[in-house]
Parts: sequence; C-alpha cells; structure tokens
Amino acid sequence: MKYISTRGQAPALSFADVLLAGLAEDGGLYVPEQLPTFSQDEIASWSGLPYSELAFRIVQPFVAGSIQDADLKRMVDETYAVFDHSGVAPLVQLRPNEWILELFHGPTLAFKDFALQLLGRLMDHVLAERGERLVIMGATSGDTGSAAIEGCRHSKHLDIFIMHPYNRVSEVQRRQMTTILADNVFNIALEGNFDDCQGMVKDSFADQAFLNGMKLGAVNSINWARIMAQIVYYFSAALAVGGPHRPVSFSVPTGNFGDIFAGYLAKQMGLPVEQLVVATNRNDILHRVISGNDMSKGTLEHTLSPSMDIMVSSNFERLLFDVYGRDGAAIADLMQRFRSEPVQLESSRWEKVRALFDSYAVDDQTTCDVIRDVHAETGYLLDPHTAIGLKAARECWRNTHTPMITLATAHPVKFPEPVVKAGLNAPELPERLSDLMEREERFTVLPNNLSDVQAYVASHVHRD
Repeated sequence: MKYISTRGQAPALSFADVLLAGLAEDGGLYVPEQLPTFSQDEIASWSGLPYSELAFRIVQPFVAGSIQDADLKRMVDETYAVFDHSGVAPLVQLRPNEWILELFHGPTLAFKDFALQLLGRLMDHVLAERGERLVIMGATSGDTGSAAIEGCRHSKHLDIFIMHPYNRVSEVQRRQMTTILADNVFNIALEGNFDDCQGMVKDSFADQAFLNGMKLGAVNSINWARIMAQIVYYFSAALAVGGPHRPVSFSVPTGNFGDIFAGYLAKQMGLPVEQLVVATNRNDILHRVISGNDMSKGTLEHTLSPSMDIMVSSNFERLLFDVYGRDGAAIADLMQRFRSEPVQLESSRWEKVRALFDSYAVDDQTTCDVIRDVHAETGYLLDPHTAIGLKAARECWRNTHTPMITLATAHPVKFPEPVVKAGLNAPELPERLSDLMEREERFTVLPNNLSDVQAYVASHVHRD
C-alpha cells in the first residue's frame, strides 16, 4: 500500500517510510491512496475474535509490502498482552443501548496506549532492519506523552523528546512522563500551551537542519500509524453490541480529531456507523466548524479536561482532504490561510462535514454535573473527557434504538480535580502506580522559543 500527502506535493511512500517520516515534506499529513474495505459477511465472521487477532486482520492491509505478517502478528500480540483487562477494550452499559467503551486498560491508563504501544514496536522493527537511528519529537496535552514514552523507552534505535505545556497537565499525567528515567527519554516543560508545543513540532519537521544529519520521527497523531491502530476498537465495540448486522453510533471526546477520524475511517471501510458525535470542551473549534462553519482559532483556555485544550486540530486536515475531493492544492491553500486568519469552508464542503458528524461543546460545570449524576445513578465514575463525550452523546442521539457508544479515553485517576469538584472522593491510583507520587522526576523547563527547544534537542541526541 502507498500513502499520499494531503497537500499533494510530496512523493507517495510505503508504510515503512510514512511510519518514520511522520509529517510529509510539503507540510501535509499522509493518508492511504486507497482504504481497504471489508464486506458485512467478513466483518461478521470476526465476532468473538480476541482483540489482538482482530487488530492483526484490520491493520495488515495498511502495512502490506513493508512488514511481514509474522512480524506484525508478533508485535500486535505483544502490544495488547500488557493490557490489564482480558477484553482489552471492554464495554460497560449505563442505560438501555447506552455504552461506555473503556480504553484505559493499557500501561498509562489512556486510549493513546492502543496506538503508541504498537507504534514504538513498529518503529524499532523498521529501524533495526535498516540499521538506522531516529529522533522522536512530540507534543502532548497530557496522555500522548506518557504512552509514547512507555512505548519507546526500551528502544535501542530511538531518542524521544516530549514537550508538554508547563503547569497545564494534571500531576498524574506529568509524573507518568517525567518519572521514566531511561537514557533515551527527555521531557520538556514548555512555557506555553499545547498549540505552541504542536507548532514547534511541525516547524521542526519543516526544517530539520538543526539536527545536523539526524532525522525526526513523529509519535503525535500526525503519524498515520496512530490513526491506523485506533480504527480497531470501533470494529471491536460494534461487534460486541451486534454489529455489523445492526448499525452503531459513537460519541468521541476529541481535541486533535485523530480519535474520531479513526471512527470515520472504520465507517468508510465497511462498518455500519449511524452517527459520529464530536464532543469538545469550551476550546470548541471543532464544534464551531461542524455546527456553524466557523474555523477560527479563538483563545485557548485551560479547562478541567486538559487533553482537549487544543485549538489547532491537526487531523481535521485529513478529513478536509476527503471532503475537498482529495485536492491537495486546495487543502494547502486552506491550511496556509488558517495559520493567520479565520476561514470558512466552501458551502458544499461544509455540508458534507455536517452530514458526517454531529457535535456538542460542554463547559466545566456541566462536566462536573455529569460526573456527579452518573455516579449517583449507576456508581460508575467517569473521567472529565468521558463525561463530555457522554453529555454530547445524550444531546445528539437521534435514534435511541441504535446503540450509542461513548469512548472513555482515560481512567478518572488521571484527573482527580473535576471528580472532587463533583463532590466525590478522588480516585486512588491502581496498584502498579501506587508509588507514582514518590518517584523521582526528571524534566527541563524551556521558554516558548523554537531555537531554544531545537538547541536542547540537538545537544542531547545520541549519535552512533
């Protein structure tokens, strides 16, 4: 399978090359030239498969020609063997036809583990085959960083530099990153917000001269392999509630659009999906563009759901590429204008987006209210992002005969503040993380300045 850039000016690459490249050289994001599709009978035949076997079958077409089946199978099996629930991505029912998809049973208690534990193994495998070394540079609003570090900490072929916005992630999120003391792991606390961190990653990919010959790789969801791995749990959840013989709907708390874009792809690949609901906090650019064609950045605000404190949703570009008929020049122009001014989509293109997605934005007080009310009704404890997803699901659900599945993107222990604000006791850390608050931390605070960050990275990479 070959991959092309959303901006149309980069060469088509194999999966292995896209895996290591991250961002395309024209500033675009890679997508498959053609999506694999599955028949209803084929999807139905997967019912009851272990998660790792389902993952192998869905991922295999995307890596064909780059990674041997036996190697892929081994890496997929290793990835999901470390999850602490036998179902890997279990469903919990709250009300009739209303489900929570628990995506927090991986090593770092967040949905990012589904992709990043596999991504680290894939990268290490390809680099070992090529005899190469790579510098990973990533930005996190909280969960990507710890999952990426956990996935890459044992690699002999990677140095990983993760930027998080200083004092804008929860303490548990920070410590899950900064207490990993491996020689190839470097944590940067940037005196800015997540969009600043993400912008520096993109600017560094655009001009890598500061690395003096070394190459950058990406673990953010600009890397296609992240999206690819997340497609699997949409199929897994749908099969568990009667799909593909009945349609399903999903509500997804999302800031960078990658998680729900995977759901869109699952639908394009043959999974009967009735609704895809985009759930946001008051950093609501996705809701504004879907509901009112307002693609303006606004001011980024700190909220009780910090993993969605994002105003530049990178993966939205992948959707726009499809909506604009895969016209790379049109996307390049649109994204260039978006850097400096509010933009609107062409009316016909916006109508396509509206047909594909519903959306809803939730403020902090309502988030706490949902956490409190759901716990009172069912005894189930939601993290703030999942609470936003559930509220959006209930507001946008058009057909209650169709199962509505809200993605639970993180364990509530990662975000105790909104739980306490909801009048409940702060959740306790799982046994394997019970000493997290006593572990030694290691991170470097840097100013919001690209040259300072690049100088730090260049001076700390290991050169063979």
